Formats: sequence, C-alpha cells, structure tokens
Amino acid sequence: MPKMKAAVFVEKNRIVLEDKAIPDVGPLDALIRITTTTICGTDVHILKGEYPVAKGLTVGHEPVGIIEKLGSAVAGFSEGQRVIAGAITPSGHSFACLCGCASQDGAGSKHGFTATGGWKFGNIIDGCQAEYVLVPDAMANLSPVPDGLSDEEVLMCPDIMSTGFSGAESGQVQIGDTVVVFALGPIGLCAVAGAKLKGATTIIGVDTVPARQEVARQLGASHIVDFKQGDPVAQIMALTDGRGVDVAIEALGSQATFEASLRVLRPGGTLSSLGVYSTDLRIPLDAFAAGLGDKKIITTLCPGGKERMRRLMEVVASGRVDLKPLVTHRYKLDDIEAAYDLFANQRDGVMKVAITP
Repeated sequence: MPKMKAAVFVEKNRIVLEDKAIPDVGPLDALIRITTTTICGTDVHILKGEYPVAKGLTVGHEPVGIIEKLGSAVAGFSEGQRVIAGAITPSGHSFACLCGCASQDGAGSKHGFTATGGWKFGNIIDGCQAEYVLVPDAMANLSPVPDGLSDEEVLMCPDIMSTGFSGAESGQVQIGDTVVVFALGPIGLCAVAGAKLKGATTIIGVDTVPARQEVARQLGASHIVDFKQGDPVAQIMALTDGRGVDVAIEALGSQATFEASLRVLRPGGTLSSLGVYSTDLRIPLDAFAAGLGDKKIITTLCPGGKERMRRLMEVVASGRVDLKPLVTHRYKLDDIEAAYDLFANQRDGVMKVAITP
C-alpha cells in the first residue's frame, strides 16, 4: 500500500512526522496532493491537549494543492487542477446546511452533538499536514485557484481569512462603525481587514507586538492600543470619548480579552467572539449590565464550502487585501516538528508558517 508522510498527534505535547497509507478515494471524494499548508492556533490547542482528538490523527486543516484523483461521482473538476478547500467541509445536504448554518454540518446528528460541526480535517478525519489529504464531498468543497495567485496568496483563505472576516460579518459591522479587535494574531489581523471591507471607519487594534501592530495598520487599523502601556479598556473608552465601540471582536480566546470586549461595548453593541476557549468563561454582572444593556454576544465557526472560498480568493485577486505579510516563516514538511516548536512558542516574530511537502 502506497505511503505518505503525515504530521500525527501522538499524545499531549507530541505531534510527530510518520508514514501513513495514502487514503482510498470514495465516490464523492477527491485526493489532493498538498503543495502548501500551514499551522493554526487550533493545532497548538491540540498539541497542548487543550482540544481532544484521537491519537494517530493527521492534523491540519488549511490545504492548497492539486487534484491527484477524483471519486467516480465527482463532476465539474479535473485531475491536475489546482484547488483549495476550506477548513470547514460541509456536505451541503445536512440539517445544519439546509438551515443555513453549513459550518455546523454534522452537529446534533444521530452520531452525537459536536459544537465544531463541519470542522472535519484534523479533528474527526485525517487533515492536511501531509503529502496528501482526502477531501470529503468534493463538489461542495473544492474551489479552483485563479491563475496568477500563488499558494501563499491563497493560504489564508481556508481558515484564517474566512474566520477573521466572519468576525466582522457576524458582528454586522456597518458603514461608519467603530470596531475594536482584541489580539492581532493572524485571525485578529484578518478581522481588521474584514472590518475595513465592511465599512468600519474607526478600527482599534489591541496588541503589544510591534510587527503585528504595523501589519494591522497596513490592513486598516486607525488606532493601536498597547495593553502594556495601561488598561486597554480605559484606553479604548478614551479613544471613543466614552461612547464605547459598536463591535468588539475577540480573537484570542481568554477570559481577560472576552471580559474587556464586553466592557468597551456601547449600549446595544455586539461582542463577536472568534477565540477558541480552553476553560469556562465568566460574564461579569456589571460588564453585561445585569443582562439589561441590549448587548449581544455571537460566536462564529469559520465558514467553509467552495462558494466561500471563491469569494475570498476574489477578494485577494482584486488586490483589496494583501495577506502575504502574514507568512513570516517557511518550512518543509520534513521539518514540521521544528515548525511546531517555533509556532507554539511564538518565537522570532512568527505569524504564519508555510509548510511545503
């Protein structure tokens, strides 16, 4: 049986490169030869044992590659075609999909409830940090890469760009809004870009890393709040003349940033939560106005599917957003354990790592 190299979760604090069988292709599947992928913060949660997955699972959920083999029932694509697939791979025919929430495909099914729904790669099926990945429901999930776009230009589309943009979309950012983004990691930076595209005219980024602050400015941030220079809530309220923000996007996944997001909202404002939380959250009575402040809290799982990917690649191709600066490091798949060590420990100014087999 032909083998491939794959990054496999072995146990807490151990993701290693192993040989695995190249997957068989079912009627609705497509086998993709990976040309570029990356490591996500969620993969680090898996590495640290904060998010449970099965031992032996191939991790990763951000694929760019070439169709190696198509299932017998797949139409509209050809072998040798360059494609991406979203981190979320909805079937298109589940209850969740038909209710308009494709990201939650599979949630609440007869197989048991899972809050992560349509996130299959590197969660409930083998993922993309490998030489090949099997894409389920290929006709709903494969999206051809436009000519002229490099792998690295579309590498953010499957997850980081889709998730960050959805923070602004779910928060219903409007023209003239004031928006704050807590934490300018890759998702937070994409949230800044998404808020600008949605029409926000004042965008406040909260972070202390100079390189991330600079990229945030390039992507549309009008103000930067460095939390090491004083209470970020006080700084944000001063910037808004005490009014507060229309939308606060929480892109880290911590109690501190979640609570601060609540505290800077104007009456009736929206907290758009993108963070992955590894402990229970507490909602302070005063920050939530005892439930009487008309405030809204909304969570979003990265939208996927081929139409979402097409739209994101159109944004990249238009030149309205340049996410190339987010790729700060490059590794071969053979060196992925070193890449994890760098990314998990946030050394050397790392934002995103491009991994190439």
